[in-house]
Parts: sequence; structure tokens; C-alpha cells
Amino acid sequence: LMQVPAIQQKRTVAFLNQFVVHTVQFLNRFSTVCEEKLSALSLRIQQIETTLNILDAKLSSIPGLEDVKFEVSSANMSSVTNGPVAQAATDQQTAGSPQPGQDNTQEEGLQKTEVVTENVTTVAKDPRYARYLKMVQV
Repeated sequence: LMQVPAIQQKRTVAFLNQFVVHTVQFLNRFSTVCEEKLSALSLRIQQIETTLNILDAKLSSIPGLEDVKFEVSSANMSSVTNGPVAQAATDQQTAGSPQPGQDNTQEEGLQKTEVVTENVTTVAKDPRYARYLKMVQV
């Protein structure tokens, strides 16, 4: 190590300066590109929100859509049901038999609910929306 001469300080400083300049230029270009992409994405999100608000206004102006019900498939229902709701449902199923008067009331309520759901034409059963619902499931 004593026989090899040291690198000149000017040369070391020049290499270091070149490295710093190139790194700063790269980071400046990268931040500019990221900022442009974020602003484009923000603009796109604003356009989507505006379109969604317009669609919502158009749908709310159509008479008769208040009665349309959307039926969620069982696959989607399992993903929607979470902690406390699922636990409450299982607690109700595993609970002991209630008093006789309450049992009859619950059965009558279930029968009425079943009759109502059978007579209602939902969006899920409408053939016009079959392609859309299939796409959503995929």
C-alpha cells in the first residue's frame, strides 16, 4: 500500500460531484414523472366521480326504480358477512328453544318473508341484467 500512490483529491471530488449531479437529475425526472401520473390519476378520479354523480342523478329521476331490489348471490354474501353479524346469526341458530308463543310468531314471520320474496321480481332474476351479473361474478 505504501508503493501505490494516492488518488488525487481533485479527481475524487470530481467523481463525487458527477455522481451527485446524475443522482439529483434522475430523482428530479422521477419525481416529475410521478407527479404527472398522480395529477392525471387525480383528474381521472374526478371525471369518474362526476360521471357517477350524473348517473346517480339520472337513475334517481327514473320513476319506479325505488321498488327494484337487488339480490346478492350467496358467494358475495359470504364475503360481505363478517365478525359480529356472522356471530349473531350463529348465536341465534345455536340458542335454545324459545317460549312456545315466540316460536310461533317467528315461524309466521319467516313464512310471510318467504311469500314476499317469492312474489318480488328482483334484478337478479331479470333476463336483461343476466349478462351484467355474470360479468360481475367473473
